[in-house]
Amino acid sequence: MTKVDLKKSIPAYTAPRGSIEIVDVPPMRYLMIDGHGDPNTSEEYGDAVAAVFGVAYTLKFRSKAELGRDYVVMPLEGLWWSDDMATFTTDRDKSRWSWTMMSLVPEWIDTDHFERARQAVAAKGGSPAIDRLRMEELAEGRCVQTLHIGSYDDEASVLDDMHHRFIPGAGLRMRGLHHEIYLTDPRRTAPERLRTILRQPVERVERVDPAG
Repeated sequence: MTKVDLKKSIPAYTAPRGSIEIVDVPPMRYLMIDGHGDPNTSEEYGDAVAAVFGVAYTLKFRSKAELGRDYVVMPLEGLWWSDDMATFTTDRDKSRWSWTMMSLVPEWIDTDHFERARQAVAAKGGSPAIDRLRMEELAEGRCVQTLHIGSYDDEASVLDDMHHRFIPGAGLRMRGLHHEIYLTDPRRTAPERLRTILRQPVERVERVDPAG
């Protein structure tokens, strides 16, 4: 049985280091769960991530056993926002962050597969956030992204460059939510070796002709 690795087949899961690129991201379905607060200290965040991966691995094992289709569980991803985006660049006040933690699921996983897997994880107990987990499509479309290597706390200058230089310089403006894809596990990787795709959905700025 061939094991599919979606990171290798979806171009948007690779990004250049040291430069920012414009990409078109297709609609994809994710396990999703929402929350708020500092991910380093929030119990809510830990429960959310546990719920995502509890169901993600249950889906993988059931897909292999029931459908004959094996795949690599995709990495953790996060959508992040705040009333003031400076909390991600200059202020870095994590207590003011809101988030949706996610993991991509293959296109052959449907809502019935998800619900049965969610119920199986819930039946085992010990997953207080499981009832908040959902499967939902995210359609980001045109985005800019780059690969950041290093500590999460060192992202600020990269994001500042993306938000305030590259995006306006390309005739674009931000829309949607800041998106991060965590290609490495911080529990097993030194901070300076962490690999994270930083993504921002954008749209073209409509320029008005002064001559009418």
